[in-house]
Amino acid sequence: MGRRYPGAPWKRQHRVWLGNQSFPHPAQQVAFQLYLLAIDQALERREHIDRQIAALLPQWSLAPVVEAVQALRGIAVAVAVGVVAEIGDMRRFDNPRQLMAYVGLVPGEHSSSRKRRPTSITKTASPIARRLLVEAAWAYRMPAKVGTQMMLRQAEISTEIKAIAWKAQVRLCTRYRRLLARGKKASIAITAIARERVGFIWAIACHAQPT
Repeated sequence: MGRRYPGAPWKRQHRVWLGNQSFPHPAQQVAFQLYLLAIDQALERREHIDRQIAALLPQWSLAPVVEAVQALRGIAVAVAVGVVAEIGDMRRFDNPRQLMAYVGLVPGEHSSSRKRRPTSITKTASPIARRLLVEAAWAYRMPAKVGTQMMLRQAEISTEIKAIAWKAQVRLCTRYRRLLARGKKASIAITAIARERVGFIWAIACHAQPT
């Protein structure tokens, strides 16, 4: 019907704007209210899960890793918990390339008698971890910076880990723009960014929970 919210979506003011919408036909209004109720219920469930994670996290042996990887751009507590829970102790991988292969973000290969041809990523192991890593990688589309939320997440994090996170920002934000300039599709570029960021996650995990 041509209605479009002018500001940032899914913030508090957007919810107020949605609640003020009205429709000429009663059936339209009922359908809209049901959709709005479903959104509110989903948000309530997410908030409940977030509270439970916050309450249980301090008791977890991998809590230091969860806290540390939040120094990276695009990784808040929910993503950090999901990735670490799916992968486990990252110290069991001898190098970051092994971890990249474990989460299925390395290109596959089709071999014949005469030649080898690279294929799409292998998509091995946990699809949950891979999806979280790829979705979080979209944060690197914008230029490198440390905003307010990231500063808060990094408040109790060591200088060494902050340095790794900043190095990741500078490298990956630049790499994303270069990949696009070379004609790569955004989705392919983001997959490459997600793969490379796994190396930084591995480095941070090893710092946070040394052998």
